Amino acid sequence: MNKHIAIIGLGLIGGSLAKALREFDASLAIAAADTDQNALARALADGVIGRAGALAEICAQARIVVVAVPPLAGPAVLRQIAQCAGPETLVTDVASVKSHLLATLASLPAGFRSRFVPGHPLAGSEQSGFGAARADLFQGRNVVLAPLEETAPEAVARIHELWRGIGAQVLAMSPERHDRILALSSHLPHVLAFAMAGLLPRREGGAGVHHYAATGFADFTRLAASEPALWSDILRANADATVAALDAFGEDLKQFRDALAAEDWPALGGNLQRARRARAAFDLARGGKEAGNAGGELCFHVRPGGAIRPGRIRVPGDKSISHRAIMLGALAEGVSRVSGFLEGEDALHTLAAFRELGVTIVGPEDGCLRIYGAGANGFQAPRKPLWLGNSGTAMRLLAGVLAGQGFASELRGDESLSQRPMNRIVKPLADMGAVISADGGKPPLRIGGGRLRGIDYAMPVASAQVKSCLLLAGLFAEGVTSVREPGPCRDHTERMLRGFGVELDTGSRPGMMNLAGGQTLSACDIDIPGDISSAAFFLVAAAISPGASLTLEHVGVNPTRTGIIDILRQMGADIRLHNPRESGGEPVADIEVRQRPLHGVDIGAELVALAIDEFPVLLVAAACAEGETRISGAAELRVKESDRIEAMAEGLGILGIEHETFPDGIRVTGGELGGGVIDSRGDHRIAMAFAIAALRCRQAITIRNCANVATSFPGFAALARQMGLDISEADIDS
Repeated sequence: MNKHIAIIGLGLIGGSLAKALREFDASLAIAAADTDQNALARALADGVIGRAGALAEICAQARIVVVAVPPLAGPAVLRQIAQCAGPETLVTDVASVKSHLLATLASLPAGFRSRFVPGHPLAGSEQSGFGAARADLFQGRNVVLAPLEETAPEAVARIHELWRGIGAQVLAMSPERHDRILALSSHLPHVLAFAMAGLLPRREGGAGVHHYAATGFADFTRLAASEPALWSDILRANADATVAALDAFGEDLKQFRDALAAEDWPALGGNLQRARRARAAFDLARGGKEAGNAGGELCFHVRPGGAIRPGRIRVPGDKSISHRAIMLGALAEGVSRVSGFLEGEDALHTLAAFRELGVTIVGPEDGCLRIYGAGANGFQAPRKPLWLGNSGTAMRLLAGVLAGQGFASELRGDESLSQRPMNRIVKPLADMGAVISADGGKPPLRIGGGRLRGIDYAMPVASAQVKSCLLLAGLFAEGVTSVREPGPCRDHTERMLRGFGVELDTGSRPGMMNLAGGQTLSACDIDIPGDISSAAFFLVAAAISPGASLTLEHVGVNPTRTGIIDILRQMGADIRLHNPRESGGEPVADIEVRQRPLHGVDIGAELVALAIDEFPVLLVAAACAEGETRISGAAELRVKESDRIEAMAEGLGILGIEHETFPDGIRVTGGELGGGVIDSRGDHRIAMAFAIAALRCRQAITIRNCANVATSFPGFAALARQMGLDISEADIDS
């Protein structure tokens, strides 16, 4: 960390920062400027700062300047700093509003803008001033960085380091999105608290009425104890976004009013349930625990009679590619820009893990990310176990990255992920020299790092996750890492590695991949296509819905992933690819599907690896087909998020479909589908598959344990309704 730091403003935030920096590194030369001479004197007497002085004087000598003044004072202070700070001095701020600074920054030299990193610690209290400052104010709290497009990556890295050094969790987003989110999450609650604090005595006559208020009123109005002058500044600086937040809140509040006035109790209950679910998600996100719905079980209820409407849709970005884009962007040198990123829980867990490893990632915002690569050796030791939720892809690939680091780490996941086999990566990584262990071959994974060496590894089973894990570990290994696959599996990692400048040799034997260690990744831009695994649900929906004609736009059609198309065509589906093209090294096309009668087929091991994630919904197609469909060579389905063979067999049996299971597959005889209650076992693909099955059911289906659908396909139910399914979401109290 740079040793000379100047803090402009020694209020609660500036004073707390000075105290935290002093505890972090006693050798820092911390100077401060403030109009409050008493605050400066106290900070000097306490040894929190080493020097007090005028702004121009302390900024001229500082390597980092932190602006901690009220928002409306910020523009003038930045103009002063631009005149007196050195050409290499980095500047950041702590204000809760950013948009009001943008016009000022536009008038300042480009060199200054490249060294300015807007920041905002999401910490504080109703108290103010240096007397309320605490050294632990930022411990475990979020700090948002909002770098400009022209902000230098080196500046972002140093300011990130400053906040991480005093115990903060560093997030990042654009200045514009920062102000929109803060208007909803902070500025609106303060306005409501101020408004509510005076409502009770004003309506019921006199301050004495407060004696009759319970803790709910006290909790809700706590924020009204904040400093009015400061909040007047904040609200003025972010007036447009706060007005928009008030308007949005007014619309939601009117829904409650209208439901009460009309005695529409189902509507009232639905509003309360949605709010409760959102609050549960907030609590879980803050605690870093298992994603899902605390306080209730999310279910899908799908009524018969739906039909797929003709049209064109675009499904969310490819989950496999989204994971890899974060990982390789973080490993690269420079800034990578990603579009089409899947904002599902699985990919967001990967993003959070790399943030904990010290990588600054701006976004996601409308599917876009800006990743400030740390380079292969730039990661920081995680301060806690890395939580990966339900994602086996994230755990296995990240293990390859962490195996070559010089620090210890631990990877954890939810109940489902904790039952998935990990020895398939633990053994070869250990052979490479990694210090790695798992409990009974299952998560959590504990990785001690180590000095890796290349190996020649023949995979016993085709697995893109194992192959990718070893190739990523190979980046840190001495010599060449060779991986041989017994059959085709996804090649997203190889394609993306080449896009980042890594040389891969296919070797002399089929299915072989060689990677020399020590290569440097160079940042690049990535446009992620739609996920064919998500598209599969609507491909089958259109294939079984009478008269349907549907086009799915910009879908990835990587030849290692198109088994779903090949199998449906074998079953008689009319599927055509239009406008084939390439996006970021990945083949992409628009997929048109028209309903045709389906018939049963035999699906062998050669196609299983090309459609491993799509088999739940393929079994729905089989249930709607004439005759018998048999799948073999699919033992891998038993160790996914659930035992998908048994989960699908149980659900199909409830719907009245004849079937027989085998250790490595299942036989399904098509027929009429009934209805009933189906347990998805918390498996997102099982839940979505049976929602599609309802298109051909004679009675309604209720699908339980659907919260994990958000891991791969956020907004699935809404898109399904848009396309013609009669589907609703509901909470069942647990």
